[in-house]
Amino acid sequence: MIGLWCTRVIWALLPLTTGGAFDDATRSWSTAPARVADVILWAVWAAGLFALFAPRPWGLTLLRIVAPCGVACAALSITSTSTASALLAIAGALAAAILALSAPVASAAANALAYGDEQRFVLHTPLPLLLGPIPIAVALAGLGFSAGPLLLAAGRGVAGAVAVVVGIPAALLLVRLLHPLSCRWLVLVPAGIAVADPLTLTEPVLVRRDRIARIRRTASAALPPGALDLRLGTLTGGVTAELSAPVEFGRRRGRANAEVITTTVLALSVVRADQALARARERRINA
Repeated sequence: MIGLWCTRVIWALLPLTTGGAFDDATRSWSTAPARVADVILWAVWAAGLFALFAPRPWGLTLLRIVAPCGVACAALSITSTSTASALLAIAGALAAAILALSAPVASAAANALAYGDEQRFVLHTPLPLLLGPIPIAVALAGLGFSAGPLLLAAGRGVAGAVAVVVGIPAALLLVRLLHPLSCRWLVLVPAGIAVADPLTLTEPVLVRRDRIARIRRTASAALPPGALDLRLGTLTGGVTAELSAPVEFGRRRGRANAEVITTTVLALSVVRADQALARARERRINA
């Protein structure tokens, strides 16, 4: 809760920490594009603040896009403002981004829609995606939403129209592709555990308590034959569930294909793994 409130405060202060640098950066622009840029910045800031005060998975996706874009905008303002203003803007935007992408915010977004007596623990974003595809998708989404209106305001009608017609639908598609990353959870429920991961599973799967032999921490990349590995290349926060009876999972293979996998060993990468195991023990799950 403290981490979430710190994020809210830092985000609320962004107009003070970054506003001067952004004003300097757009001062040489003509009136129309400068005003459009102001509207976009204020809208993004307000949407991020709303997402922090009303946490939801869609809000987490929004923050994961606009927070890095804010850092990029602050960095681009360096040549247009004073050193002090640039450093303040970069520090404020970077602090807001780090906190917005932190575990407390993701946990609040996940548990905001929890049903009854359940607790959701966020799964780590796959490392291979973090090293390339996600930053590229975030940059393209930010560019797709903003380029068209700015070009139209600058009087570049043809280029602006093309950017709107192509860029905004492309940005919406990228947001849709990124959103499943905000809905990946290990869920503790009264009956046992559930795994919700639209990136790797066709639907959430419940594993009843009487089928769970043990849940434990593991840092090893190697798993026994027949194990279902949903870590997607990420070993941080490794958790292995050993089952006393086989359980069926609908494993995605690309966007259109899937197969049913029956396994007695399940491997996950959980952000707050130790806390998840402690809560599992409290619920009489062998951990």
